[in-house]
Amino acid sequence: MKKWIFGLIILLLLDFGFAQHKLKVIDKKSTEEDHQAPEVTPVKNVLTIQVTKDQIHKGNLLLVNKDHPVPSGDEAAEAVNLSQHEELLNGFGLLDNTIKLSPSLAQKFTTMVEFAENDGVNHFLISSGYRDEKRQEELYQQMGADYALPAGYSEHNLGLSLDIGSTQAEMNSAPEGLWLKANAWKYGFVLRYPQDKTAITGILYEPWHFRYVGLPHSAIMKEKNFVLEEYLDYLKEQKTITTTIDHQSYQISYYPVSGSTTIPIPANERYEISGDNIDGVIVTLYS
Repeated sequence: MKKWIFGLIILLLLDFGFAQHKLKVIDKKSTEEDHQAPEVTPVKNVLTIQVTKDQIHKGNLLLVNKDHPVPSGDEAAEAVNLSQHEELLNGFGLLDNTIKLSPSLAQKFTTMVEFAENDGVNHFLISSGYRDEKRQEELYQQMGADYALPAGYSEHNLGLSLDIGSTQAEMNSAPEGLWLKANAWKYGFVLRYPQDKTAITGILYEPWHFRYVGLPHSAIMKEKNFVLEEYLDYLKEQKTITTTIDHQSYQISYYPVSGSTTIPIPANERYEISGDNIDGVIVTLYS
């Protein structure tokens, strides 16, 4: 009888240890199967969120290029004419009175140029921001496919990009261009069309075109010399990566989304979700 009770206790302990191992997988690199069908477990301090296919087309990491058009939405409603909002004009000028940006992007740009001014770099000029499809088509006809994308396929139609100039010189040699190339990643911006990535982006070198993706993504892209296409492919391959920037730890995970997908999130951590505009979402945990 004692042997039977002892054996039962051993089996229960083994089962408990296995259950604990399953829960720990949530915070480690998962297999593709785990991501496609995350386990829903009522565990203390773990939340679950439901992600549907529409989330694929929302967020700061949307890939927009000749193969992936801007998703339909209300980006135009968020963009404002900067010349009519003097409260948003801090530390930079405008090429003309037609420049539009969303207030949130204008504020992020302002934060960045304030730090540039601390380094003595202070002649920034915005030459283009949000464009509607009509204006984009006009530019496409004028400039051609090497320097512009057709209406609906340009990041300028998305509302997360801006063309930055200098009142001193061309951006490939101006202090403003050199400073941005070295420092923009610290503020969530990336040079979208570098000189050595034309074969990937399909666009020739544009030292003036910067795209907001946010931290920690901009830092990883800078470190690994990735453009957005390469970064998203990297996340899909790795499934989960971790990094630390200025004592802040991040865990970034890619999840394919084909229907309604359940994703586990630690209850005590902040998180952001962005679609990739292709077939999945990226979840960034801040710890």
